[in-house]
Formats: sequence, C-alpha cells, structure tokens
Amino acid sequence: MKLRVGVVGATGYAGEEILRLLVRHSEVEIASLTAIIDKPSIFSDVFPAFKGIVDIMCTAPDVDDIIKKSDVVFLALPHTVSMQYAPGFLKAGKRVIDLSADYRLDPALYKTWYNHEHADLGNLKTAVYGLPELNKEKIRSARLIANPGCYPTATILAALPMVKNDLVDGEIIVDAKSGVTGAGRKAAIALCFGEVDENLKAYKINEHQHMPEMASILSVAGGKNVSVVFTPHLIPMRRGILSTVYIHLKTALPEQEIIGLYNAAYKQAAFVRVHKPGAYPEIKDVLNTNFCDIGIKVSGKLLIVVSCIDNLLKGAAGQAVQNMNIMYGFDETKGLR
Repeated sequence: MKLRVGVVGATGYAGEEILRLLVRHSEVEIASLTAIIDKPSIFSDVFPAFKGIVDIMCTAPDVDDIIKKSDVVFLALPHTVSMQYAPGFLKAGKRVIDLSADYRLDPALYKTWYNHEHADLGNLKTAVYGLPELNKEKIRSARLIANPGCYPTATILAALPMVKNDLVDGEIIVDAKSGVTGAGRKAAIALCFGEVDENLKAYKINEHQHMPEMASILSVAGGKNVSVVFTPHLIPMRRGILSTVYIHLKTALPEQEIIGLYNAAYKQAAFVRVHKPGAYPEIKDVLNTNFCDIGIKVSGKLLIVVSCIDNLLKGAAGQAVQNMNIMYGFDETKGLR
C-alpha cells in the first residue's frame, strides 16, 4: 500500500515543487491538495504543466478531510500560519513536515524575529530540525519535522564541519545571493520583473529572519555559541542560492586537509558534493537538483567556502521529500534523482 500524502499550500512555489517530486515517487499517492484560496480549482488548471498528471481538485484546507485522506502532511504555508494547522494533524497521529519557520526556533527567538507569539509550544518541544546531514537518526522517528530554511541550509552545510571540529575563531560571515522565488509566490512591487531584472541589491542586512536559525543550529552542533553576520542579496534569477561563507580559523591548515575534513563529514551524505581544490560551484550546477555543492579556498587562517543550492529543492521541497524518505524508510534519494 502506498503512502498517502497531503500537501497544504499546494499552489505556492514550494508546494508546486513538492508535487513535481511526488508524481515520480513510486512509493506515494497524492491524496489531498489544499491551499488558502478563494475557490476550489483543479490543480492542473493552476499549473498546466501537470495536465493529465495531477488533475485532482485543490480546495481550501479542511483539517478533518485531510486527516481522513492522508498519512503524512506537508505544510507549505507562510510563517505563523503552519502552527494553526499542525496541532490538529499531530493529534490525529499524522506525521507532519513543515516548510515554514514555525518549529525551527525557541519561543523567545521566534517572537523576536517573526513578531508573533508561538501558539503551539508543546509540539515545538518535540520538533526535529530536518537537516539530514545533521539529524538523520532523529528524523527517522520524528512526528514533526521543521524543514530548514533555504539560506540556513546553504550556510550550515558550508560551516558545519569547521564548527564540529572546533576550528572556528570568532564570528562567521555570510554573503548570500538568492533568486526571487525565495520570497514565495506573491504579488509585491519589490519582486516585480521591472524591479528585479538587471538589478542586484542587498536587503535585511544583518537582520534577516534566517540569521538566528543559522546561529542556533550551528551553536548546538558545535556545543558552544556561534555568531553569524549575514548579508543576503536578491539577484535577477528565478531560483538558486550562492553563499560565500568566511570563517577565521584557530589554526592555519593546508587546503587539502580541510577538504579532507569536508569529505569525511559528508561521506555518507547523499546530496552534498565537495569540489576538488581550485574548483568552485556555480548556481547552474545545482539548479533543479537536491544537491548542495561546496567549494573551498584557504588563505592563511581564512577559510572561504562557496555553497550552492536550488532554494526550491534542497532549500525547501527537495529537502522535505528527502526527510519524508528517511522518516518512512525509503531510499533517501527516491524521487530526487
């Protein structure tokens, strides 16, 4: 019997990508599609590429109906909205993979960075941060997955081996550039073609809501406080993230030795690729894949790590499906290669 999957928020960019992955996944059945919409629509009418593939009705979320139809539920909803739905599914014994930030941070940080009181503290305590390269064993038995953010995924994977080996001296500096789909599928002047095309801009400098996620996850992984300075940029592309991460080392180490540490750290990682010396990833290398590609440069005690992902896949939907595969004992790469 196939795993019955429900997607809440199916008409967003991440929701669309989840469906694109699930239709080629042999172990699942798409059982329920819902979104916060004004009127029901056939999914393939919203996204014509799915005509003849996903022709089922997409309706407004009805928690009881989704519970009846689904075994696992993906929540591809805006921040502060997911925690309105997750408790009902969890109480009914369903497993939940949430793509918002609602279960990634402790309550104080969440209130500070999302300007909202957390409304589901009980489930927040049991949520597992869904970065497979860090928490695979916890993910296997999790009932609720907090799927990581896109910028944090690229940054954490770039810094994790250094943090775990206690080689970081001082704060980590992150310069990241993202395509416009990272902001979600919505109407906003700043995201219009005329505003984005042939332009490049920094925004939310050192005050982006993903900063505390990066710092808190790296701090836990390293067993000590890790400080992150973060400058995101919007580039005139649909999708993709390139992060350049600057790490001051406690001790100068040969580049080959550091590359060796990264290769050892990610030897069992299905979707992390570490480049050879002198080779650095580009966004086009990872577009439409679930890979995180990493390139390394050492200059004295300064380590420069270039990390590339597709923000809609390894940064959202692909990582969510990867988590589902781990949770249900499927091949981790199922539907993703």
